Amino acid sequence: MQNPVKQVASFIPTLGCILLFCVCSEPSLHAGEPSKPNIVLMLVDDMGVMDTSVPFLVDEAGRPKKFPLNDFYRTPNMERLARRGIRFSQFNAMSVCSPTRISIMTGQNAARHRTTNWIAPDNNNGGPFGPTHWNWQGLGLSNVSLPKLLRSNGYRTIHIGKGHFGPRDSAGADPRNIGFDVNVGGASFGSPASYYGSQNYGNAGGSLSQSSSSAVPGLEQYHGSETFLTEALTLEAKKHVSQAVEEGKPFFLYFAHYAVHAPFHSDPRFADHYKDSGKPVPAQAFATLIEGVDKSLGDLLDHLEELSVDENTLVLFVGDNGTDAPLGNEHAVACAAPLRGKKGSHYEGGVRVPFLAAWGKQNKSNAFQRKLTIPENAIQNQLASVPDLFPTIAGITGTEIPRDHVVDGVKLDTLLSGNPDRTRPEAFLMHYPHAPHRSDYWTSYRDGDWKVIFHYFPSAASENSHYQLYHLRSDPFEQTNLAERHPEELSRMMKSLIHQLNAHHALYPMDDDLRPVPPKLP
Repeated sequence: MQNPVKQVASFIPTLGCILLFCVCSEPSLHAGEPSKPNIVLMLVDDMGVMDTSVPFLVDEAGRPKKFPLNDFYRTPNMERLARRGIRFSQFNAMSVCSPTRISIMTGQNAARHRTTNWIAPDNNNGGPFGPTHWNWQGLGLSNVSLPKLLRSNGYRTIHIGKGHFGPRDSAGADPRNIGFDVNVGGASFGSPASYYGSQNYGNAGGSLSQSSSSAVPGLEQYHGSETFLTEALTLEAKKHVSQAVEEGKPFFLYFAHYAVHAPFHSDPRFADHYKDSGKPVPAQAFATLIEGVDKSLGDLLDHLEELSVDENTLVLFVGDNGTDAPLGNEHAVACAAPLRGKKGSHYEGGVRVPFLAAWGKQNKSNAFQRKLTIPENAIQNQLASVPDLFPTIAGITGTEIPRDHVVDGVKLDTLLSGNPDRTRPEAFLMHYPHAPHRSDYWTSYRDGDWKVIFHYFPSAASENSHYQLYHLRSDPFEQTNLAERHPEELSRMMKSLIHQLNAHHALYPMDDDLRPVPPKLP
């Protein structure tokens, strides 16, 4: 097996999903230097690993390999960020948004925190046979959360963009209740009524006759303008970062774009780039949303440089679930080609997301960069996932995690430094005991090269079987179900899946008599 980390000199990486900035202070501080690192976490909604010009997938030698979708998208600032640091070829998120967002905030797998589905703002959407007591309320006042811990450590905590941490009448509907000092744009819903300032982002008084239940709050100054939602949020992010720097406060900026979630409203700034692509109109609009996020990333990187904090800023960029590109069937190879599936599905296209880490500006003599050295233009092929962000950020910032708070994530420091980490498990549990979605009532478990998928209620979509088994090193695009050919391996993987669910105290779908239906061995 190839060394999981390869230096990449011939490829220019491009990323688009989450961004993490960390401005760290040197151990021996000089006058005017920050005493604690700043953190910026940029999260892109519904951006999968193929929705970028940066090649994340690799060939048999572990080197980046371009595919047609990489040539379709235009993301020069993601490429810029990737040149400065390391990208992960196998970074996983939950298959839908709210579970991932709460995993980032808590460091826990969704099976443990039990927000295992996206949260509908006004009704319990657990599904007809979903667990009765799944965590539809999301994050609340009593939960341990990353912004609370950072705020207690002296940070200005800034929330910009999409929240989706709890339903409309819950505490989590307002990000300030979970530890953020500032909230611009965050609410209970997951998709905006409108991306257009001329429509007031869905608020009354624009071309919409009345305020929508998913009208984006906190952007009144842009109402009636031609300012696209992605741009308005970027301007607000820059403003609040500037204020924190002027006040000498370390900051945690959680910048969660509504883009590229539906509705696929075309960003007019970039529409001409895709009009002759031959792609369907919705797919062209999706691409403009991607490019808008890329511009936002570039503007923020420029702003950090203007504020002279780029050398002390660690940037992490990641997506919240697999792609939702309007390019084909959710179980086919189209939306995330060559990967199979998309957002909500049990295939890799549903959980594989881009992840990139880099210092805003490389300086090997910088004390923070000596503490966490990130190689330039490198690729990390070892498996990691979104719960890992919580302990990583806590460690970088010197923030203490309460001893009684269970953390499933593992620090990424060794992987970020470009080395393999043989101490961490190469495993990922994805639990979705709900319906309806692109895949209903399922759990998957990744262990090294093997991946098993268990369907609680088999259907045609699940190949009429409880079990699917794939060997991802030899079959990365999940074309051959090996469940019948390798019964011993299937049994081993199912035992591991069941053990993991039990260890996380997971909840299961229900039968007609409202009794839990646990997974079963073949």
